[in-house]
Amino acid sequence: MTLLAARELALRVWARDMCGIKARLGRLTPDAEDERVWLHAASNGELASARQLIDRMIAQERHLLITVNTDSALALGQGWALSNSTVMLAPIDLCGPTRRVMRRWGVRAHITLESDLWPCRILQTQGPVIVLGGRLTARSAKGWQRFPELAQKVLEKVTYLSAQDATSADRFSGLGLPAAARGPVLDLKAFYTPPRDRPGAALQGAFKRPETWLAASTHEGEDETVLTAHRSALQSRADLKLILAPRHPRRADDIETLIHSLGLTCARRSKATDPAGAQVYLADTLGEMHLWYALAGVTFIAGSLTDRGGHTPYEPAAFGSAIVHGPDTANFRAAYSRLTEARAAIRVTNADELARAVTDLDSAGKQDALATRARSALQQQTDLDSLMRDITGHLDA
Repeated sequence: MTLLAARELALRVWARDMCGIKARLGRLTPDAEDERVWLHAASNGELASARQLIDRMIAQERHLLITVNTDSALALGQGWALSNSTVMLAPIDLCGPTRRVMRRWGVRAHITLESDLWPCRILQTQGPVIVLGGRLTARSAKGWQRFPELAQKVLEKVTYLSAQDATSADRFSGLGLPAAARGPVLDLKAFYTPPRDRPGAALQGAFKRPETWLAASTHEGEDETVLTAHRSALQSRADLKLILAPRHPRRADDIETLIHSLGLTCARRSKATDPAGAQVYLADTLGEMHLWYALAGVTFIAGSLTDRGGHTPYEPAAFGSAIVHGPDTANFRAAYSRLTEARAAIRVTNADELARAVTDLDSAGKQDALATRARSALQQQTDLDSLMRDITGHLDA
């Protein structure tokens, strides 16, 4: 942890990010002395999935300290302009910075999402510790098993843990989670609610939803597959448009070169070029994925043709976009299993199969039918009201 902390601080020094350095060292100071609930979300997806919970806790007049691991998540959270809340980078998980945050920000409870279980934070919290959408892969469980005493100490401090799948719940229990702390199985991302803003008139005019498909959060190695599939699909669907949204926009120049090398026309979001006449719209920005879901009748969920484990199916499902994905869905194994059982998504393994899927989903009726089955398949066993009752009960205990 010390080595990771040194690397992170060195990068912040190099970038001359003094505010980031202070946040990582736990040296930021609140404007007012209040007791706070410390909620931690790793990055954009986790933070967005917690938005409804955050709004409800604010409505309960709770003061929140919200921490994140990435600059893009920081921008997202600060952009919400939440009342009674501060959003900042998380401190490095060492005793000194963690203790300073606990003391300065009056932390009386800690809520963490998915797999971000940081020992110092959990062990130093003087109050309830809640884990929501907890995920523990076989690899992570094996890592914790190398330190059984630490794992047991950390999990014994957890007062409530709702795992996102039954297998993760069993692994947490096997490492020492008390039976009384085990909550219902749910994936917090299933409570995702689309932001209120929608694509502007220019974008809506450039993209007809049934004729538009989205490749969401592509990784290196997937772009060529997606673009090859699009070029093939254009042979039978000449009006088809692709919105390609890379996971890391810094790759945009290379992707644009690839687009042109395949003989496709391109417009770029970051350069404000008009997408109306382009076969591919390169959405090389952050924080706008909801706009692309709203425009696309079909979404290919990337990260699933690589070894990244695939990205969330809940967001495209919330927008009624038909889901296509690759074979690697380890990050959302339970969700994709439900989609497969309900025949609510199309699984592909290469460019030819992806082109066929996009070609077959050639009408609003076909797209809506698949999307409706997906929404039904992804419904959770518990609802947000029940979850909030559980959380409130532990926070007020």
